[in-house]
Amino acid sequence: MPQILPTQVVMNIEPAPPTMRTWKVASAFVCLVILLSNIWTISRWNESRGVYDDICYLRQAHLFQRFGLGGLDTNIVRDDDHYLASKLKAIGYAAWSDPAMAPCHSVMPATQRRVMQYPPGTGFVLALFPAGFQVIPLYVLANVIVFGFAVLGIFQARRGSAVLLAACFGFLAIYLMINPTKASYSMAPTMVLCAVAGFFTAKLFAAERHRIILSALTGLLIGVAVNFRLPNLFLASGYGLLFAGWFLLERKRETFLQASAFGAACLLGMAPTLLANAINAGSPLATTYAGVDVTPPEFSFGVIRQYVMDMQFVLLVLATGWTAFILRLRSETGLRRTALVVAGNLLVNLAFFLSHPLFEPYYTVPVAMLSLWSLLFGSVMAPAGAIVETGTMDRKAA
Repeated sequence: MPQILPTQVVMNIEPAPPTMRTWKVASAFVCLVILLSNIWTISRWNESRGVYDDICYLRQAHLFQRFGLGGLDTNIVRDDDHYLASKLKAIGYAAWSDPAMAPCHSVMPATQRRVMQYPPGTGFVLALFPAGFQVIPLYVLANVIVFGFAVLGIFQARRGSAVLLAACFGFLAIYLMINPTKASYSMAPTMVLCAVAGFFTAKLFAAERHRIILSALTGLLIGVAVNFRLPNLFLASGYGLLFAGWFLLERKRETFLQASAFGAACLLGMAPTLLANAINAGSPLATTYAGVDVTPPEFSFGVIRQYVMDMQFVLLVLATGWTAFILRLRSETGLRRTALVVAGNLLVNLAFFLSHPLFEPYYTVPVAMLSLWSLLFGSVMAPAGAIVETGTMDRKAA
């Protein structure tokens, strides 16, 4: 019987180094812990926190639950059951009994009706849940979906660096589902759509087949996002710029069909908002907003300074830096095109929000998150070794 030396015994019982799968499972577990922490926090929320926007979104949901699709008509005279008045009275609003003083409502010149200023999407998704218990389940569901896409990104990664990147971003994305997402009920569904649209954006430019279908799916998601926040329309700008430049350079029929599919699907996705505008404002292209929201653009150093000092600035820097990093590499075409879409989106959205006279801690979060999700999935979907920097390479597959 051969003699076993002590050193051999030590070598035989020494544990093997952790595998890629182990790191993925560990990262997914951390995402789950953050998700459970978020759910615990959300479970203690109160729907009556005294914010005018919250009350008006809940009134929107009440109209859908009461009238079905007729809830698109937000005329203040339909508050004949005093739902809005009672909500305003509960928070101590002085003019709660005067419909002419109702917050978040504007008089439309074409119809002379006082209507809600928001697009109908947020009220519609809140209406899917029972009255009095709408915000908590909406946010829990949104958190679970974002968690799912974070884990998807982690398990799609094929390089060690990509796993680390996907894990760090997944932690951040789920964490942000509490703050700043809680600042507006419209942000919960918007954050979900940013994750889903980011996935399909990367898939669109990485795919070799079914590009027209993927273009339509991506456009539909961007269009649906407009139903939650009107400025989400600017999320389509980067796609439009890329398709236009792409067609002018290549003049291919397939590019034209992809652009047409994206545009038509985007228009279809925002159809509820166009219909609501026609009912409330007298025209599909008329806005229900008024006052400072429709003032001409004007750059203000005060507004810019507020963005620089906010968490949004960090997200925008991350998205801009990541985009610049990809564009300076000799990367594969799909990832580069994704980065070009992101660059166009960032440019147009920043031009709009930095010239807008109002500041909120979530205004630029949608474009930042759509950009980051697109870049993440574009990076993890890229073939191993396809991203090549001038001086260094990451060629080895996981």
